[in-house]
Amino acid sequence: MYGSAVEAWKHINEPDMAAALRRADEEEAFIEKHSISVWVEEDIEYPKHLKECPDGPLLLFGKGNVRANTGRMVSVVGTRSCTERGRDLTRQFVLDLAQRCSGVTIVSGLAYGIDVAAHKAALEAGLPTIIVAGHGLDRIYPALHRNIAVAALKEGGILTEYMSRTEPERYNFVARDRIIAGMSDAVVVVESKERGGALITAGMANDYNRSLFAFPGRVQDDTSRGCNQLIRDQKAALIESADDFLRMMMWDTLNPAAVQTEIPLSTDDLTDDERTVFSKLHEQEEGMQINYVVQETRMPYPQVSSTLMMLEMKGLVRSLPGGIYRAIR
Repeated sequence: MYGSAVEAWKHINEPDMAAALRRADEEEAFIEKHSISVWVEEDIEYPKHLKECPDGPLLLFGKGNVRANTGRMVSVVGTRSCTERGRDLTRQFVLDLAQRCSGVTIVSGLAYGIDVAAHKAALEAGLPTIIVAGHGLDRIYPALHRNIAVAALKEGGILTEYMSRTEPERYNFVARDRIIAGMSDAVVVVESKERGGALITAGMANDYNRSLFAFPGRVQDDTSRGCNQLIRDQKAALIESADDFLRMMMWDTLNPAAVQTEIPLSTDDLTDDERTVFSKLHEQEEGMQINYVVQETRMPYPQVSSTLMMLEMKGLVRSLPGGIYRAIR
């Protein structure tokens, strides 16, 4: 497992084979000393949602108890210069999520502002939290949040695509944002300015067809302009609470592990097209993007689109941001 990771790394990062082997030996010693896990896409521990992303990392380094394929991954992101309202919204959202739905892991980037507020709230609520870093695992950035990172190692941990001695350069964090978006079931933006990392993560969530949500804010507030823009452009669904989020995600708050396996009797009066499309959606608990429905059913796009609209009108299907449709269970 480690050997294949080294092969992947040295071919894309170091043209000098001798230098690559020396660097690999150093990294192997670091990994063994600090009990770090290394995963490539073929490994079962590699985040399954990242396998769906065309630009997913070739290898990942993990520290702690990173379980990225267990339960539901919710990424919570926002501006570094958040307001007190933003911190309160983040904390209340995560605490309410913990009370209403089990099996949730909070994912974020440990940055100042909303990110660290999300990690703190997860630890307070007893939820696992995964930190996605833009540097190697030989450091914590920002250093001020070291205690949060250490606490996260017990139930959750730190994940990065960067080898040790990789500095926290600005461009690394843009690449890091794609992991935060790609490994999640849903991305929640709490506060965001007109530009910034949170909007980059939101854009990637849309590209990956992840469910995207945003808390609205006052039009005068600079820290809410990004969220309001996402909502206005219909790229993110508006939420005001964890209840809104859970309802739109259609996650069973009483028994999230339960999955209905039979099509409800109320579908007896469906047309052949409606039954075909509904059956495909019903097979996927997390729903399907409309283009995948077209592929799976081999029906023309306009036919699938009109069929989905009819199913939605009949109360059997719900549309979500990113062109995703879910069967109501």
